[in-house]
Amino acid sequence: MEFIDLPQMTSASGTVRLPGSKSISNRVLLLAALAEGETEVRDLLASDDTARMLEALQTLGISVTELGDGAWRIGGCGGRIPVKQAELFLGNAGTAFRPLTAALALAGGDYVLKGVARMHERPIGDLVDGLRQLGADVTYLGNEGYPPLQLKPAAIRPGGVVRVRGDVSSQFLTGLLMALPLTGVETTVEVVGELISKPYIEITLATMARFGVRVRRQGWQSFTVPAGASYVSPGTIYVEGDASSASYFLALGAIGGGPVRVEGVGQDSIQGDVRFAEALEQMGAVIGMGPNWIEASAPAGGLKGITLDCNHIPDAAMTLATAALFARGETRLDNIASWRVKETDRIAAMAKELGKLGVQVEEGADYLRVVPPSVERPLVPAAIDTYDDHRMAMCFSLAAFGTPVRINDPGCTAKTFPDYFERFARVTRPAPVIAIDGPTASGKGTVSARVAAALGFHYLDSGALYRLTALAAREAGVAWDDEAGVARVAAGLDVVFREGGVRLNGREVGEAIRTEEISTGASRVAALPAVREALLFRQRAFHRAPGLVGDGRDMGSVIFPGATLKVFLTASAEVRAERRYKQLLAAGQPADLSAILADLRQRDERDSQRAVAPLRQEADALLLDTDHLGIEAAVQQVLDWYTSAVKNRQ
Repeated sequence: MEFIDLPQMTSASGTVRLPGSKSISNRVLLLAALAEGETEVRDLLASDDTARMLEALQTLGISVTELGDGAWRIGGCGGRIPVKQAELFLGNAGTAFRPLTAALALAGGDYVLKGVARMHERPIGDLVDGLRQLGADVTYLGNEGYPPLQLKPAAIRPGGVVRVRGDVSSQFLTGLLMALPLTGVETTVEVVGELISKPYIEITLATMARFGVRVRRQGWQSFTVPAGASYVSPGTIYVEGDASSASYFLALGAIGGGPVRVEGVGQDSIQGDVRFAEALEQMGAVIGMGPNWIEASAPAGGLKGITLDCNHIPDAAMTLATAALFARGETRLDNIASWRVKETDRIAAMAKELGKLGVQVEEGADYLRVVPPSVERPLVPAAIDTYDDHRMAMCFSLAAFGTPVRINDPGCTAKTFPDYFERFARVTRPAPVIAIDGPTASGKGTVSARVAAALGFHYLDSGALYRLTALAAREAGVAWDDEAGVARVAAGLDVVFREGGVRLNGREVGEAIRTEEISTGASRVAALPAVREALLFRQRAFHRAPGLVGDGRDMGSVIFPGATLKVFLTASAEVRAERRYKQLLAAGQPADLSAILADLRQRDERDSQRAVAPLRQEADALLLDTDHLGIEAAVQQVLDWYTSAVKNRQ
């Protein structure tokens, strides 16, 4: 599985130009296809969801031309779909599946609509019931109430009233409203129960109006599409930036200091999720807003927890669940039942993944309660599963301000924000890291520990993790060449590093892991790819504020390739052998200088020739030869290089 590891972040500021709104993009594409005349769509979102809609329109015979730079020309069919029989695959794109179901059910053709397995678990029965009231012929090809569907020519019933539930998904009402002009008769849609996600209906009505169809309404209870209504191209139409995507960056500003500004949405937006800024403001964030931008900064006293009815910001509200990790007091998000029928059951998924971080969380049928961490119970590093849900991946990136996190399957953000993590990296600053690599007995451990102490940074002795793995494997009766067995041992290490010592399974093992036997075992298990993979995130989890000094053999090449400073610290084999010889004698252990020298040369050969993460000086690493350099001088050289590296990055 692919993943991205995020170190602990220390601050956030900058400007982000948002991708186009997914909701607006797919509404505009469908209405442009149904309209009379050609429409030039600008700033269209490039994502999986819009790709599925564009593919479907082309399959249906609609003229689709890419103009470049986010612009497309759509040749409208005037309400007459050219292709009358087709099978469409729409992935997990609800903003394509639901409106296309409604439009094609009334278009007079024979169509099959399918998606991924999760789409076939997302309810569509209320939309189908509404379409059948109009005379549509819709058949479930799998489970009743769920896709896939077969649509056949409808026998439209003149006029009347269609009733549809409003408490499951606003996309059902959106689909009906957008399709009703195809009937040619006046029809009123009455909403049964409370309508959720109201802002998305406002987007639907505003977009329909841009294409010449104005819907009469009575509050949120009934909507009437007049007889003879038809879509007409507005010529050129611009897609607003995605307000839901704005929420992640506004939250970054509120958590990480800021200011972080998003461009593409602002006070004139037709998207309800711009009101996420109001929720952040209730939490104490400093918010600024203009016609086409919003900006957020952290309050002087930090964020505070809130209780909020989230019906008006159903998607953006997810971001509040992770922003709550950095607030004083608990946060409760109410009226979020629609989360359960999205790309995944988002309430359950949020609760489970927040729990991995050590967070106290409570889920209900339509609410989520989050208790933030404390000094006694801080966030813990965790690998976050994303459930093929773009919003899960983006929401949990915020957790990196409290602890290093691994985001599994980060590519799922392609649904709405393909380059999200690249944009995230541009406006965030991770804790600094100094990577010091070098061969055995070169003095890198001593130098690294002293540099860390001088800077007040955390210290990672990566070699100790491999020594611990070798010791734990031996104690478990696992041979050092049993790759799968040693990898299982590595993945389950119960390790606690403390000043002056290290504990394995609750006991002090600082001296036990420094014997020559365990040193040899560490070198052997470190050459096993599965073992290195098992320890990768465990090592990266040390990358925390205020900073880290890590020593090893692949710190700069594999573990921390973006390190603030990389040092390759070395000495000749003869000098290193003499140092090790004197250490052993000082510890009262027997030592043979010639044997030590031979062993060091063997390790150097093994470490430099191994297939995975071989020992080598990276092109951007500074060479520090300590043959004729004392410890204090070596430490000072690293500190001087670090000071220069920080200045160069500013």
